[in-house]
Order: sequence, then structure tokens, then C-alpha cells
Amino acid sequence: MTSVRPPTLLSLPSYLAGHVSRIGNRTLVEELTGHGLRLPHFAVLAGLHDFGPIAQHELADRLGLNRSHLVGYLDHLEQDGYTTRSRDADDRRRLFVKLTPSGTRLADELVATAQAVERGQLDSLNTEELATLTRLLRRVLEDDDAAAARPEANGRRP
Repeated sequence: MTSVRPPTLLSLPSYLAGHVSRIGNRTLVEELTGHGLRLPHFAVLAGLHDFGPIAQHELADRLGLNRSHLVGYLDHLEQDGYTTRSRDADDRRRLFVKLTPSGTRLADELVATAQAVERGQLDSLNTEELATLTRLLRRVLEDDDAAAARPEANGRRP
């Protein structure tokens, strides 16, 4: 089968990964929109779902989000009753974030939706191919995280 896409783009793994990501996110974005949320809100919910209560700055860093942008996402989630923030008793400058019970229910629902969407969108790959794709993409992400953590990076991505 001949692709309708330009061969130059089809030779770029970053184009392919980005476009496949958009395909996979369509249904999830629709689900999120129904809750008045966007993909970064889902990332925050998923992070809190996986990490549990966590310092706000650490959540931003672990999600690769700008700390000031995270504040806006948390404001929205807190207004909707999905998260709460509290001050650290030992360091009043530090805020801890956690899911509320309704936030936990929503995170569970959205994670299940994301996983189902992924299975549907990537069903042309067999189990071994999907594991290989996941491993390779994860390696690129982990290498980028390691580069950003180097002292000369000053916490910035290249």
C-alpha cells in the first residue's frame, strides 16, 4: 500500500511518533472534553494516581511540566473537586497535592479509557511488536530525562 503522506515525513521517527500519538489521543481527548479537561489535566491525574500524594514541584518535575503551568492545571482540578493541596507542616513554602475520592474515581475511569484507546488504536501490532515499540519509545524518553537532569542542563530540556 502506498501512503498518501510525504516520504520525507514518513522517514522521520519523530513525525511518526507524534502523529501516532495524535491518533491515539483523539478518543481520550473527547472523553476529557466531556469532563471539561485537557491532556495535561489527565497527566496530572495519572501522576497523582500513580505516585499518590506528592509535593507540587516534584509532580511538575516528574511529569515534565512547567511548574507555573502545573499551578493552573491544579487550580482547575481543585475547583472541580478532583484534587486538594495542603502546606507542608515542616516547610510552609511547599505544597502537597493529592487526589480527592472523586478525583480517584475519575483518574481510574480515564486511565481505563486511555488503556482501551491504546489497545484499539495499536491493534495492528502484535504483543511482541507493541512491547518493542513501548521499550524503544521509553528509552528515548528516559535518555531525554537523563540529559535534562545533568548539571550543565540547569533543569532545562535541550
